[in-house]
Order: sequence, then structure tokens, then C-alpha cells
Amino acid sequence: QVRLVESGGALVQPGGSLRLSCAASGITLDSHTVAWFRQAPGKEREFVAGINWDGSKTTYADSVKGRFTISRDDAKDTVYLQMNTLKPEDTAVYFCNEVYYSDVRVSRSDSWGQGTQVTVSS
Repeated sequence: QVRLVESGGALVQPGGSLRLSCAASGITLDSHTVAWFRQAPGKEREFVAGINWDGSKTTYADSVKGRFTISRDDAKDTVYLQMNTLKPEDTAVYFCNEVYYSDVRVSRSDSWGQGTQVTVSS
């Protein structure tokens, strides 16, 4: 099981940008398909973006398409989420997890990290 640690969350104004990092601990990230999810207060956790094991395919939720970009650097065992043109509705705790290659919206593990808080507010 891959252990992933999220970081990079912050308070940012609407229209601003942030880059989140998802770092693997104790194992190399190559050959693993990874996705970002988020959970806003009072809401279910939802899929945000996924990237397959070699970075050749990315998938996005409709709500972030065109604004967010997921990428990976296997030399650093890290997956990134570049978030641009942030909106108040992007406010949530963001998590990353290993997911199925056949469906990046489904996590392979029920174990989640602490996540990183993103707050978009003026």
C-alpha cells in the first residue's frame, strides 16, 4: 500500500492559484495511478483529477476542467495539482490516493491522509 502525504494548501483570493503536492512515502510512485479528491464542509468527498501510471492520460471533474492540471514527477515520487482561477466553491480539504487504472474515480484504499486545506476567499 502506498502512503501519500498532501501539502500546499493555503488561503487564496478568488482568481488566484495554488499548487498542491502529493508525495509518496516509503515507496516509489511510478507504476501507480493517482488521483486528487476534495471534501467541502458538509459534503461527500468528490473526485477532482486523476493521472495514470505513466502520465499519458489525465481525467478531470467537469467542475475543474480547464482550470486545474494534474501532473507527476516520478523522480521525486510526487503528484501535483496546479489550480488556477480558483473560486470560492473550490474551498475544501484536498486529498490524494492511489486509484484504479480502470477507473481513476475509485480509490484503491479506504485509508486517507490528513489532506491539505484550500480556502478561497476575499
